[in-house]
Amino acid sequence: MSRSGNRPLVADRRYKTPAGGGRAAPPSKPKLPAKPRKKRAPRRRGISGWIAAFFGLIVRIIWGFTWRVGAVVALVVGLATGYFYAQLPPLGDMLDARARGSVTLLDRDEKVFAWRGETFGGSTSAGTVSTYLHDAVVATEDKRYYWHYGISPRGIASAVRINMREGRGPLEGNGGSTITQQVAKLLCLGVPYDSATWKSEADYEADCRRGGLMRKIREMPYAFALETKYSKEEILTIYFNRAYLGAGARGFGAAAQRYFGKSAGDVNPAEAAMLAGLLKAPSTFAPTNNLKRAQDRAAVVLGLMREQGYVTQAAYDDAIASPATLSQAAEARAGGYFADWVMGEGPDFLTRDTTEDVIMRTTLDQRLQAAAEGALRDVFTAKLSEGSLAEAAVIVMSADGAVRAMVGGRNPAPPGSFNRATMAMRQTGSAFKPFVYAAAMDLGYTPADYVEDAPLTINVPGSGPYSPRNYTNKYLGLITLTKALEESVNTSAVRISEAVGRDVVRKVAEDFGIRSDLAAGPALALGASESSLLEMTGAYAGILNGGSSVRPYGLIDLRLQGDSAPLLGQDGGIGERVITEESAQYLTYMMHMVVEEGTGTRARLQGREAAGKTGTTSAARDAWFIGFTADYVAGVWMGYDDNTPLRGVTGGGLPAEIWHEVMLRVHEGLPARPLPMLVPEARLPPGQPYRDQPAQTYIEPQVQDQQMQPPPQDDLADRILQEVLGIFGGN
Repeated sequence: MSRSGNRPLVADRRYKTPAGGGRAAPPSKPKLPAKPRKKRAPRRRGISGWIAAFFGLIVRIIWGFTWRVGAVVALVVGLATGYFYAQLPPLGDMLDARARGSVTLLDRDEKVFAWRGETFGGSTSAGTVSTYLHDAVVATEDKRYYWHYGISPRGIASAVRINMREGRGPLEGNGGSTITQQVAKLLCLGVPYDSATWKSEADYEADCRRGGLMRKIREMPYAFALETKYSKEEILTIYFNRAYLGAGARGFGAAAQRYFGKSAGDVNPAEAAMLAGLLKAPSTFAPTNNLKRAQDRAAVVLGLMREQGYVTQAAYDDAIASPATLSQAAEARAGGYFADWVMGEGPDFLTRDTTEDVIMRTTLDQRLQAAAEGALRDVFTAKLSEGSLAEAAVIVMSADGAVRAMVGGRNPAPPGSFNRATMAMRQTGSAFKPFVYAAAMDLGYTPADYVEDAPLTINVPGSGPYSPRNYTNKYLGLITLTKALEESVNTSAVRISEAVGRDVVRKVAEDFGIRSDLAAGPALALGASESSLLEMTGAYAGILNGGSSVRPYGLIDLRLQGDSAPLLGQDGGIGERVITEESAQYLTYMMHMVVEEGTGTRARLQGREAAGKTGTTSAARDAWFIGFTADYVAGVWMGYDDNTPLRGVTGGGLPAEIWHEVMLRVHEGLPARPLPMLVPEARLPPGQPYRDQPAQTYIEPQVQDQQMQPPPQDDLADRILQEVLGIFGGN
């Protein structure tokens, strides 16, 4: 039944049928009204919150700044490292960059005794040096060397802490440099030496070694470049070859030779520790300057090696008990005065200013050098009062002028010191008289001829009267020439000089090698002129060799290292004949009698013939003894550098004693040989009055414009003139 107006009893369709048929889409879900959001109440910050926020902001700013700056720095360092890396040469070019060469001096037996300039011992690698030396350097200079990349932040921090604790600036003093950084300094960060920029190599190296913050900053990329370019062992090789180790030694190869006379591969633990200890302060710890200080420093290095396990306890104990000592050549303090002198024998471009490494063979005999030095030292110690400033010089040479030993002062001195044997020009006094008698012998006189010893006055035009007096103020009358020389009689020497002619005497002395300006007046005969010990000893060598001139020499030859052909040969030796051989032999006999019976008896050598002559100048400012045996000639000078008169010293005193002691040691082991002398036939018997004997020849001066007259009495002006002219020549 239908109920109109009422809803049908079937369920409503859920979906409407779309137009055109098909199932209708479901109706959209009705949207619920949005719930209103609850607003949060504003949070109140406490004081701690504000502080935290502030510091957080600061941290963010700093971090932002830091990483940006760090990135820039890293970029700059990387670019700088790359720049330096591109400039680094092959390893072989880094080992020896000296601007000048060196000179190695060999003695007569071709053994090294001295060096000049900066010597380079040849390329030394980290693999060829002694293991002890390798480890000593690492232990001392950079114990973390194999664990860092050129820079050690821990080392720098430690150095800053030490500097601050000791009251210095953070980068003053201890710099905390690694070995790599030290190599960077040695290489001067790649800047080559330029003579137009630096006055000398020393200034250049000082500039390279300077410290400071900016220098450290520049070192960093260079160190990184070194670590990138070379291995650790190659960097050590550069270090071993370029480090300066005192006494002119560049590199450990040169230093090992300089101090110990061996290669760097053969040094023992004690020697290795001493070499490594030099790196801290080469001049201060050089064993040639102070051996004890060098040994103390080496003990510190040995302690570091022991702590780091590089040596055993037994090796450590042995090295401490037997510290390193110097070689014989090193003990000679680089050849001393002889080395300085012989360097002047060659041209400067091959010696003092050489750019090559040069080898010089010389005449030096190291045994004789030690004998001369020891004799002088012992006599001065025994005979001179403590604190005396008196000086002395000694020369020993062969008859041909080859210098075998040279002592230029009583104490050893560093290279370049004043050499009294070659540089000091001093009045010769009676040591000049043999040349007066040489002239007489060459003119036909003999040692048995006679001369008067009596007061004498010579009127010298333009100067007035000249009256020589004897040292003893006594006169012997008519005496032989031998006696006149034995007793060093002044009046007789002047008479002989005037008789033969001053020009002849001057010519003989000059031809024998006295180069100085000789006096023109009669005081010439008494040694009023100046000369050096080298000249005088060389002139006496001419008497020994039979009357020929001698030019003292020390250089045998000079060659470049590695070359067999010499560039320069001997420049000196026996020259032209000056007097006849017979004259030289007569004169040798007269000088032998000086030692046997005259003023030089303190120089007498038991069982060995010797000849010589004493010399004491006006007011005893200089004292000499020069003489010879059949084997060697030796000269001794003694005085003060400031010309202060000697007290109680004459040529026949201390100089004769020094000569005696020198020659005793020089002739050790040599057989005695007779002197080449000629004994005159008419020699008078000893002790017989000379004036009672008939004269073979009587020498009397016959010089124009000179008059013989008695000496003036108490003439003050004359005495002053005598002092000025140096006419009180002594014995």
